[in-house]
Amino acid sequence: MTVSTTGSAGLGTDPTRFILIGTSHPGNVGATARAMKVMGFSDLVLVRPRFADVLSQEETVALASGAADILVRARIVDTLAEALDGVTYAIGTAMTPRDFGPPTLTPREGLAALARQEPAQRVGFVFGSERYGMANEDVYRCHAVISIPTNPHYGSLNLSQAVQLLSYEWRQALGGFPVQARTPSPDLADGQAVQGALSHWEQALVALGFLDPKAPKKLMPRLNQLLNRAELRQEEIHVLRGIAKAILDRCKQ
Repeated sequence: MTVSTTGSAGLGTDPTRFILIGTSHPGNVGATARAMKVMGFSDLVLVRPRFADVLSQEETVALASGAADILVRARIVDTLAEALDGVTYAIGTAMTPRDFGPPTLTPREGLAALARQEPAQRVGFVFGSERYGMANEDVYRCHAVISIPTNPHYGSLNLSQAVQLLSYEWRQALGGFPVQARTPSPDLADGQAVQGALSHWEQALVALGFLDPKAPKKLMPRLNQLLNRAELRQEEIHVLRGIAKAILDRCKQ
């Protein structure tokens, strides 16, 4: 059984492929698609999933949550060899077999080193089934295996969680996405505005009887240092001066 909606087994413009072997739960396929799209990846290949129609099942589409385009382009193949067509560096998500096997990478340091290689590798992340993981013969096809550092007493990750974690680390290794600010840059108050607020507060504190102008000690310089550390916005200066004005008005009554 080989189902293709792309017309080509090549990686095209996306140099990264996520390969799921023998996936049992449709929800994991959908959640994997979502995890991939969030990190800007799109090439998904399934090897012998439990359900032939997994890409169109209701649970799959529901958990893809807006990443249905990943499912539409995904392919189903019979063998890992087919899934690795076009991949130059396969990374298994499994323990290295006891007798021999590929080296072990860590997500952060190992993927960062891989991202720096020239020419750039076309990477395939290979995930085994939920119950049995990857078979040794599949691990032997990989150039490396990757180990996610987890709590040594409980290291159980859901399949889609592992996809999300590794897709994030790989995206960061490739340069990441810029963080878009949701608020405008602050309009910081200048020194003159700060001194004006301090002068206003000095009048209010004297009116309250909190500050003795004949023995001010270091109260105002300390307040000056406090306001400098606060890096006040212009609108915050207006608030402070409004409070000072209210104090002075009340003291005059």
